[in-house]
Amino acid sequence: MVFAYRIMGAAMLDQATFEEIEGDRTATAQAMGVVLLASLSAGIGLGGLDAGHPVSFVFVSGAALLTWAVWALVTFQVGARLLPEPQTRVDVGELLRTLGFSAAPGLLQVFGVVPGLRGPLFAFTAVWMLASMVVAVRQALDYSTIARAFAVCVIGWLLAFTIAVILGLVYGPTLS
Repeated sequence: MVFAYRIMGAAMLDQATFEEIEGDRTATAQAMGVVLLASLSAGIGLGGLDAGHPVSFVFVSGAALLTWAVWALVTFQVGARLLPEPQTRVDVGELLRTLGFSAAPGLLQVFGVVPGLRGPLFAFTAVWMLASMVVAVRQALDYSTIARAFAVCVIGWLLAFTIAVILGLVYGPTLS
């Protein structure tokens, strides 16, 4: 049940939940599980599982996972190297655990299979995931302000989104 409570706490942007996740070294597998489930949810919600487009499911799920990894890497570099505060102490494991759980709102992307819901749902969950990531970064990097965490996340988000769009345009399957 701890896993489910952590997902709910992360989705509710609860700082105490992120602080707990940050300090629990055993939560790393759970965090990666959230990222994998959110990636699969995106694959189902965007690519679908219908017989005509199984490649889309695999591609979208893989692209979502790669996008998260790029986002996490850029967030680490920007947050730890370019915009640290004096009290910032970076532990990659702590950051990855909190960032992994910040993908919790992405679990709702599975409902993109509902006709007419895909676009609004993906826009909403993207913004929600960004908000969750801001809280995660603030806790993991010990920032004193939410503004610095927001700046770090937006830089990472824009770069990761750009890479995802480019990958989709160049390598993505065509849907007809």
